[in-house]
Amino acid sequence: MISSLMRYSTFILCAVLTVVSALLLIWSWWFAIPLAIFGALTAIGVQDMMQVHHAILRNYPVLGHMRYLFEMIRPEIRQYLLEDDDAEVPFSREDRNIVYQRAKNVEDKRPFGTKEKVYGAGYQWLTHSIRPKKITNHDFRVHVGGPDCKQPYDLSLYNISAMSFGALSANAILALNKGAKIQGFAHDTGEGGISRYHREGGGDLIYEIGTGYFGCRSAEGRFDPEKFRQVAADPQVKMIEIKMSQGAKPGQGGILPAAKITAEIAEARGVPMGVDCHSPDAHSAFETPIEMMEFIARLRDLSGGKPIGFKLCLGHRREFMCIVKAMLKTGVTPDFIVVDGKEGGTGAAPLEFANHMGMPLVEGLTFVHNALRGAGLREKVKIGASAKLIHAFDIAKALALGADWANSARGFMFSIGCIQAQACHTNHCPTGVATQDPARQRALVVVDKAERVANFHRNTMKALGDMAGAAGLSHPSDFLPWHLLMRENDRDMVTGEDVYPYMPVGFLLREDDERFGYMKRWRRASADSFEPFDEGV
Repeated sequence: MISSLMRYSTFILCAVLTVVSALLLIWSWWFAIPLAIFGALTAIGVQDMMQVHHAILRNYPVLGHMRYLFEMIRPEIRQYLLEDDDAEVPFSREDRNIVYQRAKNVEDKRPFGTKEKVYGAGYQWLTHSIRPKKITNHDFRVHVGGPDCKQPYDLSLYNISAMSFGALSANAILALNKGAKIQGFAHDTGEGGISRYHREGGGDLIYEIGTGYFGCRSAEGRFDPEKFRQVAADPQVKMIEIKMSQGAKPGQGGILPAAKITAEIAEARGVPMGVDCHSPDAHSAFETPIEMMEFIARLRDLSGGKPIGFKLCLGHRREFMCIVKAMLKTGVTPDFIVVDGKEGGTGAAPLEFANHMGMPLVEGLTFVHNALRGAGLREKVKIGASAKLIHAFDIAKALALGADWANSARGFMFSIGCIQAQACHTNHCPTGVATQDPARQRALVVVDKAERVANFHRNTMKALGDMAGAAGLSHPSDFLPWHLLMRENDRDMVTGEDVYPYMPVGFLLREDDERFGYMKRWRRASADSFEPFDEGV
């Protein structure tokens, strides 16, 4: 009996105060205010006891709502009051702060030494030279375009990774693209197509084509070559990227419910209003590795010779070997490949996929880089890297391990005000970055945030140049694995060359190097099919 009274004590107190307030109305009409408050709480308590979905509310009417309140604000409480500077959830406060400071053009130096545990396992650093170089031009570029490309593009070493309009707000897309135009780097559209806000921004675009073929699809949802030709002819489109898979949820498509499709989203994607919009799990334009290469050649022709590539989060390594063999068999090579690490994640994904599907960037990048070297194709194909690359060391490490450039999504989201509230999929983003709510996205002032995007890119490139110069290099692209050192345990250190070496050029064709399992997968790969000859990946 006592236990029950304790559980219902808040509800009982509200009911008693309701009655008392009602009686005191005889003395003063001011008691109408507490009567309304406690009356409402009492009604909530009655509803709590009658509902059947929440056991806590049935046992603790009124009071139980505190649990849901604290659960709702838990990320903010943790971030502002409890979180350590180096706790990655998924980005540490230290990492976020460096973006905020560079975006705002304020002091980003730190006093009193590093907080890193430099003698702990996993610590990494770059070697420096006793004869450093001064790099004054920080507009670092990579030339993208293979032998069959008629309109090559000089791409910045740091660009905005794929985020679709619809996932991001109109103001966010506009601010990102205007910032890219100011600083002269590229903005990946994401698979949601080119919106009016991409066009209004005027910045260089990488047009991403996913399995839904948004912007170049037929009424049945298949690839439409004539629509693609029209989109690709836009001079704002500098490169075209076929999305095979993404880091957050590799192997999964998606659905945008009809209720979330606005007129502007329908316009960008080329889909009707009032109908659910599907992104299939796999492409319908090709099924085999050879057909994939033929599709790449077709896109190159339809686009007038612009750079064509694809993005993937590496899964079955043998399947990538199939693609490489198809390149050799057809003579068609993509101009670039973007390797997306599984730690990427602007899109909402099932927990199991976010945590346990797909290969992290370092392993995926080194495999793709070495497979192309082994087939003698690395000089024809540029490689981009994407996944949690938000400051100069991240980019330098990716370049050392084989990338030609780096992309970032969440880094640029931070630059326009994202606070890592992790409410991207709820339409309740507190800073107006990842929402379609007009009132919420109004908080994001485009002119101010575009400047911050440009500042973040410029200051990050300067930091990258400073690191390259300190290493005695003339350009960040000169970073190699032996510039990277890692502490393997609390005592021993290894170089990147020991752990992630560059394999010999042509070794797959000569079949003369059995290290790291490359040859095993090469022998089981076929240009004619993605299907395996036997068990294993």
